[in-house]
Amino acid sequence: MARYRPEPEYTHGTSALTGVLIANLGTPEAPTAPALRKYLKQFLSDPRVVEIPRIAWWPILNGIILNLRPKKSAAKYATVWTDEGSPLRVHTERQAKLLAGQLLHDGHGEVVVDWAMRYGQPSIEGALDRMRARGCTRILILPLYPQYAASTTASVMDDVARCITHWRNQPELRFVRSFADHPGYIAALANCVREHWQANGEPERLVMSFHGIPRRSLDLGDPYHCECHKSARLLAEALELPRERWLITFQSRFGKAEWLQPYTEPTLQKLAGEGVRRVDVICPGFVSDCLETIEEIGMECREAFLTAGGETFHYIPCLNERADWIAALGKLAESHLGNWLEIAPPSAQERELAALRARDLGAAR
Repeated sequence: MARYRPEPEYTHGTSALTGVLIANLGTPEAPTAPALRKYLKQFLSDPRVVEIPRIAWWPILNGIILNLRPKKSAAKYATVWTDEGSPLRVHTERQAKLLAGQLLHDGHGEVVVDWAMRYGQPSIEGALDRMRARGCTRILILPLYPQYAASTTASVMDDVARCITHWRNQPELRFVRSFADHPGYIAALANCVREHWQANGEPERLVMSFHGIPRRSLDLGDPYHCECHKSARLLAEALELPRERWLITFQSRFGKAEWLQPYTEPTLQKLAGEGVRRVDVICPGFVSDCLETIEEIGMECREAFLTAGGETFHYIPCLNERADWIAALGKLAESHLGNWLEIAPPSAQERELAALRARDLGAAR
């Protein structure tokens, strides 16, 4: 039975507001084994993430993974944790605040901006409740995944649908499916690389590492692999790189099944063995630095390349709070908000009239 939660009172005559909810993957509350166990249980219980029948997966998850993995993962999180908390949480919150400022700068200060994590806190449910309390009846859901995958973007859509299932007064919804080829996103990535090269010189190879997914997902029709290749191709074209100077890899493999290839770390070791002295790695599939970029690429993959004989390894940070990326994020939101931006917010007079109507309605009751 659904848990009953009273909804905010609806005031007749009140003009509705428009909102944008940006959503990222998620993070544990602390770099500790108990916090990681809680986070991993929610993450790995999502059937979009692990497409194994529950009857087979549940004993593995609860009997093995959640007893062994949290301590190891906590140690990794501890290496990237900041005074403000998880890097992913810090960057996502800042991006939401900067997006609100960008929309205000572009003449859309009436748009409400909030943020959430698919797993962990702040939750999508909590963010939607806040937006409902503020009067948002039109909400754009903007997952911060440039390339669509069922295990990421679709999972956000699933959770939004679950959260509003029992709302009486449901909002009008729009979703950003992906932005793998958005000109502003590609331009911001290219600027990021150019600035790094201006300061540090150019490498022999630019490795574009995307988060991996099981190969089975591609075989079943998931477009993620194609969208990663599109983003990489467009970035290489923007940088005017010849084909032999850049390559695509996939990181963060989990389990024994085959995932999208080539894998990032073995590829870096192979490059070093072939005599490549310097590589730069960028992660276009992430717009915020996190464990997978700072620790896995910046630490583990660096060590693997150098140990295999490479001489210089540079990790190029994610877009994070770059001004060109925030401007692109604003344009992306605007393009999907569309005619919602033409709907005027309630004026002071309208709010006053709505309050009077509510008072009269209350008196009549």
